[in-house]
Amino acid sequence: MSASGSGAGRRLGTHFGRLPLRSRLTLLTAAAVAVAVAVSALACWLLTRAQLRDEVDSSLENVSVPPDYLQVTYANCQPTDPAENKNAPPSYYNVQIVQVDGSRCVGPNSLPVRVQRADLAVAQGLLRDTLHDAVTTSGEDVRVLTTHKNIQGVPFAVSISRPLREIDGALNTLALLLAAVAGLGVVGAGTAGLVIARSGLKPVDRLTEAVEHVARTQDLAIRIPADGDDEIARLSRSFNAMTAALASSRDLQQQLIADAGHELRTPLTSLRTNIDLLVRSEQSGRPIPPGDKQALLASVKAQMGELAALIGDLQELSRPPAPGQSAVAVVALHDVVGTALERARLRGPSLTFTADIAPWYVRAEPAGLERAVVNLLDNAVKFSPAGGSVEVRLSGGELTVRDHGPGIPQDELPHVFERFWRSPSARSLPGSGLGLSIVARTAEQAGGAVRLRSADLGGTEAVLTLPGAPTPPPAPPEEPPARPDGDA
Repeated sequence: MSASGSGAGRRLGTHFGRLPLRSRLTLLTAAAVAVAVAVSALACWLLTRAQLRDEVDSSLENVSVPPDYLQVTYANCQPTDPAENKNAPPSYYNVQIVQVDGSRCVGPNSLPVRVQRADLAVAQGLLRDTLHDAVTTSGEDVRVLTTHKNIQGVPFAVSISRPLREIDGALNTLALLLAAVAGLGVVGAGTAGLVIARSGLKPVDRLTEAVEHVARTQDLAIRIPADGDDEIARLSRSFNAMTAALASSRDLQQQLIADAGHELRTPLTSLRTNIDLLVRSEQSGRPIPPGDKQALLASVKAQMGELAALIGDLQELSRPPAPGQSAVAVVALHDVVGTALERARLRGPSLTFTADIAPWYVRAEPAGLERAVVNLLDNAVKFSPAGGSVEVRLSGGELTVRDHGPGIPQDELPHVFERFWRSPSARSLPGSGLGLSIVARTAEQAGGAVRLRSADLGGTEAVLTLPGAPTPPPAPPEEPPARPDGDA
């Protein structure tokens, strides 16, 4: 293909790609039907032509020329110029004798037919017969059957021909008819393609309108009817699921912002009040008593710590999973629990801790897993009375942390893992209400689960279940170093 042809093809493809989908479907449908109709019409014409020619051939083979006719023709044969017989009356069949030297003797009421090499070969006895197309001296197409004959020891060939004008006329009429039918078929296909494209693309139009509506108004409550199980219905259901997920995510984001603002307001207000007191004391020259001043400073420090913890919890919850789970590794859960126990003992010096820890290895993010275990133990320390005990047990991938505090009412258990949710009885205690949410998220990312339940003799029991094994998995085999010459 030339460069100009290739460039024209690319321009045509670009222009076609810019057309609306409905127009492209209509054009493709019309083109496909046009090709199918053209192929069918051509096949029909060729088959009809072959059938008609077979009938002509059969009629030639069934023609019987009387010997007397051949003798008279041969006896009266004079090699003449074909033009001399141009006024001979036409007949349904033309008969002529072809001699071994190539001359011919045209029968009465017959048109002379040009002698071909195959006819001469039959006359010379090289072929028994031959069947082929030929042309009369007047230019008319004929079908010729030439057979070998022998009269009085003289070899020659008899050519019987039949004009093809009757089948040519029928084929021309058939070609015109097929062309008309093909044209009507293409027009009908284009119309049908347009109707089908309009009706078939109505769900796509609805989906497009819905997407444009969402982009224009940011209204995620819109839903598209999804009837059936075809691709459009599946796409509609996927779009509805996507908008529902986006709406839920936006609601959670707004709720998180509202809850975070509410939780931040209390320590910030307290901070502002305490700092205003210290500033007024310095500006007015009236010093605050040393004891009160120390209490104010201790309160400011505690509130700053509470703000830092709240911001850290928010960052932990908002942090997306590591790309490709690159931070996930095999972690010894029993070591993490042992480290968290040491920290819990420092935070609850008056409490008694009992631990029954069996080895267990899990695949998780080490920092996130440690934070989750620490949150469980901190929760137990916070709600345990002075002099109470905390029981920790790790067996078969199930970590159980039980305290002997006031417990959680049954109606509050479904809410304990919600962000910023705090029991009415625990609102006076420090905390942001995010600790158990972090635990639930970490457990889900590691393929496990966490639940809280009331203990039999009072208190609360937290159960963290993580899949794993009591022994570490074998390390993957190291690849052998490559040889200096590059061979493995």
